Amino acid sequence: MKTENKPELFAVDNVLIHDDMQYSQLKNAAIMMVDDEPIMLEIIQALLQDAGYSNFIPVERSSQSIRMVMQTNPDLLLLDLDMPEIHGYEVLSTIRSSTDYQHLPVIILTASTSPGDKLKALELGATDFLSKPVDASELVLRIRNTLFAKTYQDQLAYYDSLTGLPNMKLFVERLGWGIELSKRERVPLMVLEIGLDKFRQVNETLGMYTGDEVLKAIAERLSSLIRSCDFIGHTDETIKTGELARIGDHEFSIILSGVNSIEAAYLVSQRILNSVRQPVLIDEHEIFMTASIGISVCPTDGEDVESLIKHASSAKDFSRKQGSNNYQFFSSEMNAQSKERIKMESNLRKALDNNEFELHYQPKINSETHKLVGMECLLRWNHPEIGSVPPAAFITAAEELGLIVPIGEWVLQEACQATSEWVESGYENLKLSVNVSPKQFNEINLRKSIASAIRSSGLDPRNLVLEITESMLMGDVEHYITLLQHIVDLGVEFSLDDFGTGYSSLSYLKKFPIHELKIDRSFLTNVPEINEDNSIVKAIISMAHSLGLNLIAEGVESAEQLDFLRQHNCNVIQGFYYSKPLSKVDFTEFLTSYA
Repeated sequence: MKTENKPELFAVDNVLIHDDMQYSQLKNAAIMMVDDEPIMLEIIQALLQDAGYSNFIPVERSSQSIRMVMQTNPDLLLLDLDMPEIHGYEVLSTIRSSTDYQHLPVIILTASTSPGDKLKALELGATDFLSKPVDASELVLRIRNTLFAKTYQDQLAYYDSLTGLPNMKLFVERLGWGIELSKRERVPLMVLEIGLDKFRQVNETLGMYTGDEVLKAIAERLSSLIRSCDFIGHTDETIKTGELARIGDHEFSIILSGVNSIEAAYLVSQRILNSVRQPVLIDEHEIFMTASIGISVCPTDGEDVESLIKHASSAKDFSRKQGSNNYQFFSSEMNAQSKERIKMESNLRKALDNNEFELHYQPKINSETHKLVGMECLLRWNHPEIGSVPPAAFITAAEELGLIVPIGEWVLQEACQATSEWVESGYENLKLSVNVSPKQFNEINLRKSIASAIRSSGLDPRNLVLEITESMLMGDVEHYITLLQHIVDLGVEFSLDDFGTGYSSLSYLKKFPIHELKIDRSFLTNVPEINEDNSIVKAIISMAHSLGLNLIAEGVESAEQLDFLRQHNCNVIQGFYYSKPLSKVDFTEFLTSYA
């Protein structure tokens, strides 16, 4: 069957295709087409699209073909011969002279029917040779068979037969590509070498079959871990590449691109160690393994494949000497930071049990009446050895380690109890504000925790305000509306903190049960000196009043800021102008001055 709007160059017939899973996967192959006639590129692509292929790299200028091969690493190259800038023979010869592309399948697709041209192309290393016009079904079958052969060869050459993971050869190639990408896009890259501790004892005591089964189980765990969307955890990091390979008898390696902090590498390593440590059950034998991990970083520890692999291996060996179930950076500076992070985690886990946390309360004052209307409770950590630890140094760590939920529950209980005591002393109108972290906000037991704190303290829920940020409401709008309303039904209110610094949208204020806005301190820093900031603050104030929302300005430190806010009817003030955050004892004394 011929199409009416295609040239007679190709006879387009229906093609019988084996619709099995393997061929379906081949249709994702990257096919580069080099031809100086644009119409030919369009025709070839249309024919192959009809056969189910979808990943094409058309190249019209032969002078660009070598560079495009190096940049895109195609699975198959369709190459014309007679081209004006560089002849197809030269392109083919250059490709075959490169060790990286000696095995790239190249099908010559040319108008020449000369036996001499065909022989020369095959001598230079062409995989196949087709003369135009070519039957579409023959083209598709030749491509299919070529890709099948390439897949089989790749499996033998680039993949480990036991685990199915990329082997050392493919790992080196991918690391080279990753380094080039890291340099070009200026994103960091890490190499993690993972060695199973005392693995030889498994082979010696239980046999090589059991050892192989253990390796397959660990490989599957690591593969699942990399595929997980929560590989890094709830941080701001984004993994652009996660490549796992088996590079030795009982060693694996991972390439991570886009991870640019010690904290992220720490979390990745901990997840790997925890995964390996889980028991493996083989023929009723419960086998426990540990791992040692070495980490090298590009460009800090090297900017070439050999250096990064060597330094990761060196770090792994050093890690093993420090004891099993451990990891080390090649860089001494990074190791020092990592040790500090481990120490921070250990101390944080003990802090709650040892009563090292303390709440401070920063007053909120009505600037018109000079009366205290509420306070925000703020967490402080008093470590017995190092003293006061600033929140910026431990809140993020607590969130990443999952400790912020029990800490948040303690804060709610403690703050509600203190506020209840102040209310019973005669300060009935005090409004307590408590920050809710993203981790807490997404906990299914948040409402239960709030209800428990209210019930055990005896605090009227109308005295409690929960502060959330705009970014916490991104995502499933209907879900969050239901969640917030479910909590509001307890009698508490919600305040939108840091308003204007995130994804500010009126839709939040219209859809969600928000009762209060807080003007972020960043907008007040240059008020009233800078007109742009003045305009932003006035706009927020006007919007809040028009929507019937309560309004608080935080971070107020000067009389000029206070006067500006009062002139524009923002009268509830929080900041150092009135008071710094106070301990429970000091806040009790403060109450008498502004009651």
